[in-house]
Amino acid sequence: MKHYALICLLFPLIAAAEESPITLNSPRGGWNYFGLVNEDNAPQTNYPNPPIYRGRQGGRTMIQGKVNDKQPVRTLIVNGNPMRLYADKAGNFTRGYTLGSGSQNIEVRSGNNSKRVQYYEANPSRLSPQLRIICSWDAPDTEIDLHVITPDGQHVTWSNPILNGGGGLDVDSVDGPGPEMFTVYGTPHGAYHVYVNYWGNFSSSGYNFNESERQQPIITAQVTLIFYENTPKEKRQNFVVPLRRIGDLNLVKSFMF
Repeated sequence: MKHYALICLLFPLIAAAEESPITLNSPRGGWNYFGLVNEDNAPQTNYPNPPIYRGRQGGRTMIQGKVNDKQPVRTLIVNGNPMRLYADKAGNFTRGYTLGSGSQNIEVRSGNNSKRVQYYEANPSRLSPQLRIICSWDAPDTEIDLHVITPDGQHVTWSNPILNGGGGLDVDSVDGPGPEMFTVYGTPHGAYHVYVNYWGNFSSSGYNFNESERQQPIITAQVTLIFYENTPKEKRQNFVVPLRRIGDLNLVKSFMF
């Protein structure tokens, strides 16, 4: 009788685990030699528009899946880097992410539900970035731009995404909550300056600069600095930046590297 009672208690938990409302279609778990790159025929189901791929940085991994619930807040966590996740009306989502080599951990959380994929990227052409800067925010109707000034005076943003010498901004997210991501593998050493700019709003009629169309009074941006990602030397810093009006340009961090 005790064993029967235990089975009855566990059965609802097992059934709930099997009926998770979250699916992750890609990347696949296991041992991935070539990984998943930004193929032309890859489905794009971002909310509300797919990201713009402005640069010449290849090898993006497309994180794709579906969430079948009505939770207002969903989170995508890539190798410990959390960012807001929005889906289309059917629950589909796609996020581009430039991953390095080695062990990868991708998780989607929605309410009390979560789905995680772990895999090992064994492609030797993929290097681990020395510096990565990630910017995401909490309003799908808002466009925020990441700006980085490098030690040699280069200004990397949506209009100038590629660094001389390689690396830069990938991708320029124009579809809501980001991420916008600055990634370099061989960094010039010196002073870096990181800014975020509240560029404008997005609605069914396109981009606009109408303050009255904002759906929340303060937009919160999260900026994460990651040094030597996915190596024993990895360090990171997180910043929360409030943006109150269109045109706000905030210095997030100046640092030596």
